[in-house]
Amino acid sequence: MAGPSVVLLQNVGNGAQSLLRPFKDRNEICAEMAATVEVVEDSLGEPDVKVILLGDSAVGKSKLVERFMMNEYQPRQLSTFALTLFRKEVELDGEKGKRTVKVDFWDTAGQERFSSMHPSYYYGATACILVFDVTRKVTYQNLANWYKELRDYCENIPCFLVANKIDVDMNVTSKKFKFAETHNLGFSFVSAADGTNVVKVFKEAVEAACKFKQEGGDFMSDVLDLLGEESSKFGTRLSVECFPRKGFVI
Repeated sequence: MAGPSVVLLQNVGNGAQSLLRPFKDRNEICAEMAATVEVVEDSLGEPDVKVILLGDSAVGKSKLVERFMMNEYQPRQLSTFALTLFRKEVELDGEKGKRTVKVDFWDTAGQERFSSMHPSYYYGATACILVFDVTRKVTYQNLANWYKELRDYCENIPCFLVANKIDVDMNVTSKKFKFAETHNLGFSFVSAADGTNVVKVFKEAVEAACKFKQEGGDFMSDVLDLLGEESSKFGTRLSVECFPRKGFVI
């Protein structure tokens, strides 16, 4: 496996850490993402759950993560064309009191320019936050494509749909968006700019991810993990992140 071109693990405030890794083209994404996971887990240990964000470019995915992580919002946006992985310990309320969960939040950060994600982005995900921009109708129309791809690779993980940028026009909150109802998804109006419902949505996603994992999680992830362990016995490294979740061939 080729070594990473750039690795940057940094503290980003409020107990969160971020790892950025530029990539050159789609053919190199698999190796780069597998190496990214290895670097993070070597540095921080394995996460309890993994939450991924999906949606068109510039719908505000990165800004939503920033708002949740640091309770800050920077209106300037830079397209990094990199995988951004945030690790944060999230405190949840439970029947036995408060508990802390180690969560990896994965942000596409430009990879969606291919109009699809590499299968390794979905590997091991336990929840998804699907985002559209209420000011751009096309981002709502494209939800069907993102949701189909999500279910191709993660058939059963919980998914939450969020309508971002409601601060631009609060009147949109009176509109009906049937996509969530059609697909039985949790739905919230949010604003990364003023923080409306952001913490609520992210904590709901983490709670659902924990429940999903406790109830058995994703069978296919377990199979691929087992295959990876078996391959290592023979002195080879099987990059399970590279395999599609359906119809894969070994």
